Order: sequence, then C-alpha cells, then structure tokens
Amino acid sequence: MVRQLSRKVALAELHCHLGGAVTPAIMWGIAHAQGIRLPTKDYWEFRDMITVSSRRARSFDGYLQLFHWTELIQSSPLAVERAVYEVVGGAYRKNNVTTMELRFNPMKRNRGGEQDLDHIIAAALRGMDKATLEYPVKPGLIFCLDRAFPYELNEILVEKAIAWRDRGVIGVDIAGPESATFRLADYRRLYRRARQFGLGLTVHTGEAGPVEEVARAIELLEPDRIGHGVKAAYDPRAMAMLRERGIVLEICPTSNLNTAVVSGWDEFRWIFDTFRRNEVRFTINTDGPEMLKTYIRDELATLGRLGILSLQDQQQAAATSLAASFVPNVSDVPAALMEPARREVVEREEA
Repeated sequence: MVRQLSRKVALAELHCHLGGAVTPAIMWGIAHAQGIRLPTKDYWEFRDMITVSSRRARSFDGYLQLFHWTELIQSSPLAVERAVYEVVGGAYRKNNVTTMELRFNPMKRNRGGEQDLDHIIAAALRGMDKATLEYPVKPGLIFCLDRAFPYELNEILVEKAIAWRDRGVIGVDIAGPESATFRLADYRRLYRRARQFGLGLTVHTGEAGPVEEVARAIELLEPDRIGHGVKAAYDPRAMAMLRERGIVLEICPTSNLNTAVVSGWDEFRWIFDTFRRNEVRFTINTDGPEMLKTYIRDELATLGRLGILSLQDQQQAAATSLAASFVPNVSDVPAALMEPARREVVEREEA
C-alpha cells in the first residue's frame, strides 16, 4: 500500500472548469433563485442530470453534454459570482487547495449576448475576492476560447483577458470538441499577443483529437502547459518537445476515463511510466470535481493505491503544480509547503 500525500501539504488545482466544479445542491439553489425552468422538479434527478453516472455511456461528447445545464444555470452575474466563490472556498475546505486556477468561457455565461460580458467577468472576480477574504487561497481565472466559435468571438475573449489581467485573469486556453472550421494556425498571433501581456498559455490537446495534434499545438502556439495531453505518450516527437521546452501537462485521470480517452488504469500506468522515462513534467487535476464526483486528493490517492504513482511521484506532481501555476508569486512558496511531504519520504526510506 503506497502512502498517501499528507493533508498538510497544500495543493494547486490547475485544470478545473467552472461548469463542472459547483456542487449540485448549490446549482439547484442558483437555478431556483433565478427562476430557471428545469426539466425536472426532483433534486435527485437533477443531480444525475449534471454529473457522471454509471448508467450513462462513457464518451467524450456525452461528457461535454453535461455542461449544457451547468453553463445555463451559471449565466448571470449573480450566478457566476456565487459559483466562483463556492468553488474556490470549497477547494480549500475539502482538499487544502491553496492555489486555484478556474477556467470558463464568459461568452457561455452571457446568454448569447443578452448579458454584458464585462459584468460576467467582474462578477467572477468578485466571487474570487470574496473567497480570498475568508480563506488563504490564491485564485486566478483562465478564459477558454472555443473551437466551435468563430475566430472573431475568440479574439474578443483574448482581448477581455488582457483588459482584466491586473484584476485576476491569469491565462487563456482553447477548449471544446474538434471542429471542421477550427485551425490551430489561425490562433498563433492571438497566443503571441496574450503572451506579450503576461498571460499564461494553455491549450486542450492530446485528449480527443489526433495524436499528432500535441506536437502541432506546441509548434504553433508555444504554450506553457497542455490541458490533458495524455496522447502525447504515443508520440516520441511530442515527448521530446515537451521535455526540451519544459511544458507541463495537466492530467485529469478520472475525466479521461469517463470520456473513454484512456481505456483504464492499466493504460494510465503505461502513460505515466512513459512520461517519467521521457522526463516530462505533469500535474494531477480534476477537470470538474463535482461533475465527476472526485477531488484532487482522491485522484492522487487512487494513483497511489494502484501503484501508478509513488509517494515521491505524488509529491513531485504537487510541487510541479505550484511551480507551473499562472497565479503570481505561487512559485515562491513550494519549498515550505512541500516540507511535510519531504519528511514523510525521508521517514519511509529510513523505515
């Protein structure tokens, strides 16, 4: 039995979508407070509607469909503020997450232009501010561009990220299912512009798309991190590029299993072994803790229990998360935060 990472060790969550991170009970309350007509009046049916279920077939498209209702319910300034506040505070209370990067697409929260985009963004930042007044957490927002959006809308999102960067917006991402109209090359200029203004760059790739897309995303967009990226393990060229450029992977094990991107824990064992052999840095994340019914410590504990990640590996992943965070000044503190885990490793070796 591999020992678990001590709860005294502060963690960073780098890959968490707002639409999958709010508890169903809070979502239920927000929906009713706004007068949203839900397809059911039964709370338990509602919970099943916005979370993964063993009765529902596992697929990438099926997982994305769960966001339909969560994004709709969160589509107002009051709803976004409450949702962000609950996620940031809850992550600290439940898992001692002291660095929280939360990503979402503001344009999927303004009811197709009915709500002012800046009001949605300001509300999200108020939610962060409120949480930081109550808990010792350093949060930040990442704006998700969407593969299904026209370029012009994604360009607006980047400009909004730049405009709000001094208030807590820390990076940009590209997310969403594969689209026939989407081309990575079209976003090269936008990503360079975001970098010029100090924003962190990440991109969803190496998940549902082709294996070779990881290397292509690295070449064209030059990201700091890759969202998911598990398919990179099957591409030696991508492995070399990740290692040489120091790009960090944001791995979300339970999510990848539920979307059937990874077939099972045995495949994950091989994937992590490949990352270690190629000296590719990775972090462990949830993607959406409430939607997937998992927390970041559950992810680490499962990987440890199955012998996929040793205690030292878990410690390294936690330290990498802190060092790779886009939240300002986080990289200054990992040594102190990781000391309890180091003591555990020493004690284990001496034993």
